[in-house]
Amino acid sequence: MSAISVGQAVVLGVVEGVTEFLPVSSTGHLKIAEGLMDIPVDDTSVVAFSAVIQVGAIAAVFVYFFKDIKRIVSAWFRGLTHREERYHHDYKFAWWVIAATVPIVVVGLAAKPLIDGPLASLWVVAGSLIVGSAVMWCADQMGRHKRGEDDTSFKDAMLVGCSQILALLFPGFSRSGATMSTALVLDLDRVAATRLSFFLGIPALTGAGLYELKDALGASVGAVPLAVGTLVSFVVAYASIAWLLKFVAKHSFNAFVLYRIAVGVLLFGLLGTGVLNA
Repeated sequence: MSAISVGQAVVLGVVEGVTEFLPVSSTGHLKIAEGLMDIPVDDTSVVAFSAVIQVGAIAAVFVYFFKDIKRIVSAWFRGLTHREERYHHDYKFAWWVIAATVPIVVVGLAAKPLIDGPLASLWVVAGSLIVGSAVMWCADQMGRHKRGEDDTSFKDAMLVGCSQILALLFPGFSRSGATMSTALVLDLDRVAATRLSFFLGIPALTGAGLYELKDALGASVGAVPLAVGTLVSFVVAYASIAWLLKFVAKHSFNAFVLYRIAVGVLLFGLLGTGVLNA
């Protein structure tokens, strides 16, 4: 019998699609949703399922930013054979994304037993949601929002890329929240911070999804729920990306901060009263 039904896969696909790029922690919300539906969150194939359906959300980034990605990749290939192209910002940016992905890959492989074990606890999710909220609020207040996407540097990409490790180790902290907060501290404006977060997430999340695919296709999940969850994630994530970029152009991150605190406090309450099992 599958650990995740098709109906549950639809719900989880919606949760993933909505939350993957919002700074509210998709991993945290997925674990909460799995707990509420009595899905064994410590099952290896369930953990893998959560990673694989992220590929649907990443596919939405590829589609939404197709022209940007095509431009950057084309510049990278041109730069490999033409010296003069190597001074182009897009060529350098492509290398920065690659370099900024290395730290999270190394930590992810080294710390996998902890990530899939003790750190997967809903207690960790609840605490990370609240701590991450404080970090995000401080970053939004500290940042001067004066630098655009064309002003990004190798240092920016590496610092923002390394910040993804926080979300990897502490589900609930939020990859988007960590990367956007770091970019804001570096004085990038909110739109530039959000777009940088999207681009840096592409290799990390795609790699994680492909790495976990073999476990997700195990007998306890199955191919059909996995395909359904991934497809739903793609559709919902595309709409979420479009909405987020419009939102951050005119608003601060305060709404996300308040929401995260509310969810974190509620989760502590549910765990403390035994309604949810950590």
